[in-house]
Amino acid sequence: MNDQQVFDYIIIGAGSAGCVLANRLSEATANKVLLLEAGGKDINPWIHIPVGYFKTMHNPKTDWCFVTEKDPGIANRQLQWPRGKVLGGTSSLNGLLYVRGQAEDYDRWRDLGNPGWGYEDVLPYFKKSEDQERGASEYHGAGGPLKVSDLRIRRKIADLFIEGSVNYGIPRNDDYNGATQEGVGYFQQTAHKGFRWSTAKGFLKPAINRKNLKVITRAHVNKLLFQDNCVTGVEYELKGQSSSAICTAETILSAGAIGSPHILQCSGIGDAELIKSLGVDVVHHSPAVGQNLQDHLQIRLVFKTNEKTLNDEVNNPINKMLIGLEYMLFRTGPLCLAASQVVIFTKTDPAMTRPDIQFHMQPLSADKPGDGAHKFSAFTSSVCQLRPESRGHLEAVSPDTKVHPKIHPNYLSTELDCKVAIKSIKIARGIANSAPLAQSISEEFVPGARFQTDEELLQAARLHSTTIYHPTSTCRMGKPEDSVVDAQLKVYGIENLRVVDASIMPEIVSGNTNAPTIMIAEKAADMIKQSR
Repeated sequence: MNDQQVFDYIIIGAGSAGCVLANRLSEATANKVLLLEAGGKDINPWIHIPVGYFKTMHNPKTDWCFVTEKDPGIANRQLQWPRGKVLGGTSSLNGLLYVRGQAEDYDRWRDLGNPGWGYEDVLPYFKKSEDQERGASEYHGAGGPLKVSDLRIRRKIADLFIEGSVNYGIPRNDDYNGATQEGVGYFQQTAHKGFRWSTAKGFLKPAINRKNLKVITRAHVNKLLFQDNCVTGVEYELKGQSSSAICTAETILSAGAIGSPHILQCSGIGDAELIKSLGVDVVHHSPAVGQNLQDHLQIRLVFKTNEKTLNDEVNNPINKMLIGLEYMLFRTGPLCLAASQVVIFTKTDPAMTRPDIQFHMQPLSADKPGDGAHKFSAFTSSVCQLRPESRGHLEAVSPDTKVHPKIHPNYLSTELDCKVAIKSIKIARGIANSAPLAQSISEEFVPGARFQTDEELLQAARLHSTTIYHPTSTCRMGKPEDSVVDAQLKVYGIENLRVVDASIMPEIVSGNTNAPTIMIAEKAADMIKQSR
């Protein structure tokens, strides 16, 4: 091996976490850092236009294009699970929504046996990464690498939705990342002056020319390399040729909630019986690898309106030209649209101490995300359970990491999750029936008025739900008997290996997962530096 192939740190995956780590670990010039990314550079212009996720999701050039197994909880349907395969990872494909979750989420992580992960511990890392358009405050940071801004598009139907929610009894809240999460208001997004702000743009780009950081794209990791139970490097494929890199300090898996456990299993870390069935030598028996899979399942309701919505704008050729012109001139308008405009955090039971469901409201509708807009005026009101009890798993089916693992989400598999789904639809209808929104609605299009009884509403949830793209927890942090990593994110039973991404969440956070993943990487970078 020549000097260029030996590094202090090897980071696998240049996504939401990997780009953060590459920046922070290469800040010290003495550290030689290698960042490996299976996808390409973020040169597709649709990556940088906020609404471009309609073009980059399900595109094999930028998306891993995972598909789940048939799931009995959702009427034996299979769902597409987009994951970023490009610099910036899923932060280059996602809906740009900046949501941290609830303080209680992190206190719960701490109480599960993970010291240093309570809300007071993690809040400084949220603030460290943030460049909040509204400025610094008790809960927000300014000057960090991650731009966070208010939406640059407003539509009347969204304002009516907020008014209807308030009249239904949900308080107005203009900062769900502040003192309290509960309420209704507009989303904030990871964007700046009308452009997406991925971790590739915010964290990797400023560091890319550092002499001690090497970034290799199109590098598909085959497996980890070991000497006994110590990781010594990584084997990867580049331009059809097998290559390897040696690591003298630590290798860090940041391949995401699907990629990280998959690489572990294919490298011999996981359930011993599964690993043997792959024909791989067992390095360490760790049954929790790939288990504890959690995701937010959204139930999509679509309401036809007598008020014009974005459907009308995007289906009109002249309006489409004007939309493009507005974006070119002002960086405003529908091309700045995040995945949703309005957010609600609320409770299915008033006796609860914190919200257990979240709404995403879009001033448009389609048969499914990414499809063309309906030819009629309508909006979408999606609702998801924030802390589902259902647990899934994933498993490698081949020693070749190019072969996708089997993903079993196991949605709506507990009594509580089913009850919350039923209550969620009732609340969505209650909001729709509240003034002044009710006067603008002509019909419930999906699931439709024929679904009325609890049994029928549960069936509607099984038929009209989809992922909200938040897989987590497959390499959970916790105690050695039921987890993969400890509170320092070190893999149990293995030396010089950590996992740093959404897969380490012991329990999914109460909200969108990108901001928490960035926080995890910020905190991990400090822990890694302190361990040298």
